[in-house]
Amino acid sequence: MESKSVKIEDLMDESGVKFGTSGARGPAVDMTDEVCYAYTWAFIQYLEEIGQITGKSKIAIGGDLRASTDRIMSAAARAVEDRGHIPENCGKLPTPAIANYGIETGIPTVMVTGSHIPEDRNGIKYTRIEGEILKEDESGIKRQVAVIKEGVFDKKGMFLTKENAPSENPLAATSYVNRYVDFFPKGCLRGKRIAVYQHSAVGRDQMVEIFKDLGAEVTPLGFSDIFIPVDTEAIRQEDVDAARKWAGESDFDTIVSTDGDSDRPLISDERGKWLRGDIAGILTAAYLEADAVATPVSCNSALEKCCWFKKTYRTRIGSPYVIEGMQEALKKDFKRVVGYEANGGFLIASDMEREGKILKALPTRDAVIVHLAVLLLAMKRRKKISELLFELPLRVTFSDRLKNFPTERSFEKINGLLSKDGKGNKEAIEGIFGKNFGRVAETDTIDGLRITFESSEVVHLRPSGNAPEFRCYNEADTESRAMEMNRICMDIMSSWR
Repeated sequence: MESKSVKIEDLMDESGVKFGTSGARGPAVDMTDEVCYAYTWAFIQYLEEIGQITGKSKIAIGGDLRASTDRIMSAAARAVEDRGHIPENCGKLPTPAIANYGIETGIPTVMVTGSHIPEDRNGIKYTRIEGEILKEDESGIKRQVAVIKEGVFDKKGMFLTKENAPSENPLAATSYVNRYVDFFPKGCLRGKRIAVYQHSAVGRDQMVEIFKDLGAEVTPLGFSDIFIPVDTEAIRQEDVDAARKWAGESDFDTIVSTDGDSDRPLISDERGKWLRGDIAGILTAAYLEADAVATPVSCNSALEKCCWFKKTYRTRIGSPYVIEGMQEALKKDFKRVVGYEANGGFLIASDMEREGKILKALPTRDAVIVHLAVLLLAMKRRKKISELLFELPLRVTFSDRLKNFPTERSFEKINGLLSKDGKGNKEAIEGIFGKNFGRVAETDTIDGLRITFESSEVVHLRPSGNAPEFRCYNEADTESRAMEMNRICMDIMSSWR
């Protein structure tokens, strides 16, 4: 049978399916069987090239609950087989669950998910045997050339013959549950009433199981057969309202949830008010007694101001950069190294010992560790979750984004606020924002444009790395001011369309 060679870099341009954070992402209609097959082929070929896998290796495949996920999982499995390896179908499970399984068993993984973005989009996240692919790996995958046999795909890039997926192996999901049930003390959540907002999160069942096994009284809420794009960094008003309503109707200690692939957490206080992800990250790091913390430049500056940690590393936005920051901390011989993002996803770079038990490193975004750590920290300090926040310096962040805003346009507007040397142009910035926020104290272009005004208030503008969205992060001394700043900024940005 004849075959054709497909350069991955060319396919990315032709298909419009680009590499973003830790993998490929794009409209589901553009993620044809052939595109997903070729990308997975390239991922495997790259791992063979660098010696990550040799001989005939197992490669784990999982996915979220989107309508297009099964089809893409089948395309990935076929690529694994055609490269001479064994696809292991882990079914529908959280991204951190399949990553944890891959690390435990020493095999690569493929997770089909679009995370928090709408259902008409999807993606594929790839991990090496030690965790997420990093930026250098993305470059290595992009330069691969996939070999595709003629007669396998039709003119639209879909399989001519549909194949049955391998039988499911539940071990990866079970191992993820055991990761927490075995580490934390038996019955440690006894007496706690936890509501789990399930919606269409792929980890909704695992969350209920973990909290029940640790002794909590668990109430599942909001189950949905329709995919709901919950974004933990830009929480929908209906999710804000629902949490307050549920809290008002019952005496829950907290309401917890995640995004679609269950690697980013939502956790509320006892009143149903969702915590910001970067605040939950500080509390989680505190419970784990971290000595070094890596986090993106967009996250709340209470991290440094609280003085709880020996060293902090500020990075670009995206888990690969947080992982690089954690790796730098490990090189400096810090022993309890963690990281988190503004969306709440928490990463653990060091094995964590507590009372003779070990929580193994999981250097990829996870949600459940945040739920457990915040709850247990509150219990340890004999406080409600809302009261924990009073221990932190009064710095509040708020963010939102403009959807369907072309990435090129976002960069164009940011570049208009920079001087020739690539730094923030204070005159240009004050011409747009000065009326509302005053004079500029300093700027940072490590990722987008972060502006700190003399009032210490912050405006951070950044194009999304994986969707046509223009994001704005704000920081102030009070929640009302941070929200007001964000509304002002969003109005200004809306005028840029």
